[in-house]
Amino acid sequence: MKSSEKIYLVEIAKGLALTIGHVLHNLFEPKDMPVVSYPEEHKALPPATRGRHRLMKREDESPRCTACMLCATACPAECIHIKAAESPDPDVEKLPEKFDIDMLRCVYCGFCVEACPLDAIRMDIPEVTVADYTREALVYHKEFLMDHDNKDVVPDYNPPRPVLWTHGPHAKP
Repeated sequence: MKSSEKIYLVEIAKGLALTIGHVLHNLFEPKDMPVVSYPEEHKALPPATRGRHRLMKREDESPRCTACMLCATACPAECIHIKAAESPDPDVEKLPEKFDIDMLRCVYCGFCVEACPLDAIRMDIPEVTVADYTREALVYHKEFLMDHDNKDVVPDYNPPRPVLWTHGPHAKP
């Protein structure tokens, strides 16, 4: 047997000894293990966590989205589907008649949030467990995405962002 093969077996023995040491330590000292009993306990999420999507609302409770399709275009998973309709408000050209996000295809990249010029879509609701019994229940529709109050913001999860109004009554030349 060559000397390199002997050294290799020594390294395997060292690795096995280390692994057996960890197993025995965790077996006799279970409270030292970094484990969270998941359904009963939840880990605290960091402030920059990308959570569940939401559509922001105007003061009159209509969606802030103008169906410009930038979020759907920027989405690499192609999970955002928008159907535009005319707006009754003369200051707003169009509104989303249908705004669906297929959460089974979403990769939580945040490109949709960055692409939106009106800050109409955000991913700041700290809800990261997406589970249901049917595929249809995981397609979030406009009504579900707008089912919140703009004031109900978790403070640590919604860092302030500058808003650049590009069109409408608040546009700056």
